[in-house]
Amino acid sequence: MNDVIILATGLGFPEGPVVCRDGSIILTEIRNNQLSRIAPDGATSVLSRCGGGPNGLAFGPNGALYLCNNGGSRYVEGYSMGIAPHPDYRFGYIQRIDPNTGEARTLYIEVDGHKLSAPNDLVFDAQGGFYFTDLGKRHARHRDHGGLYYALPDGSRITEIAHPILSPNGCGLSPDGKVLYAADTEGARLWAFDIEAPGVLREPPPHGHHAGRIIAGLPGNARFDSLAVMASGNIAVATLNTGYITEISPAGDIVRAVKMPDTYPTNICFGGADMRTAYITLSDSGRLGKMQWPEPGLKLNYG
Repeated sequence: MNDVIILATGLGFPEGPVVCRDGSIILTEIRNNQLSRIAPDGATSVLSRCGGGPNGLAFGPNGALYLCNNGGSRYVEGYSMGIAPHPDYRFGYIQRIDPNTGEARTLYIEVDGHKLSAPNDLVFDAQGGFYFTDLGKRHARHRDHGGLYYALPDGSRITEIAHPILSPNGCGLSPDGKVLYAADTEGARLWAFDIEAPGVLREPPPHGHHAGRIIAGLPGNARFDSLAVMASGNIAVATLNTGYITEISPAGDIVRAVKMPDTYPTNICFGGADMRTAYITLSDSGRLGKMQWPEPGLKLNYG
């Protein structure tokens, strides 16, 4: 397998990469409260001063970008990752970003009267709605519960579909759109949820919070971050602390584990003519890398 080629450096904890038709990459810089565009030659420019803590990003059915914003974190010298909510933090939210002007508009801040805590990642289905995770904000002495949600891109409807979950992070859909995968950060567990209809998951068992099933987990101090689904149906999960991209089959088998030049590879997306070019955010060192993957990633519904 090819080595990772570094495309850009000096980024403020990059996350949420998406591939544009012109070959550029738009990603979030959580620490710098902004969205940035990385040109094919590596030139970096600011796309949107969206504020807060921009995290997961995706193109929607109308060509706009949709952003999970965790509301902002506090950073201290010597730590690349935020260690607590920013002093100005009030809640998390979902934003719509104009990809041409960078204008940010807030779509959702709550569901059923409960404020969103720390929205993290999202994926659009073929019907034009999107699933997203709320990681749950980590405070100094406690943390908010996380959960899964479904929303429409026009701001008209948001639904809680699984709650609570300890720390749901990356999410993605199976190639047939019938399974929603969610990576649980703490404990490095990969959940699978059967989808009955758009925005409707299989009913939980009696006394159960949700009907998700754990299909894989890793031992030791591994932690899961964001993920991408492959055309084959495998799930490539960014794995923190150990510094790998871990590819897992729907049956739970570890297909491959590819070492990254960073302890915090946080996200992976795919592009190129054959969808085998993997773009990976290397967040501890503030870099964006790319490499050729042995198999193609799944083409997203919009982008």
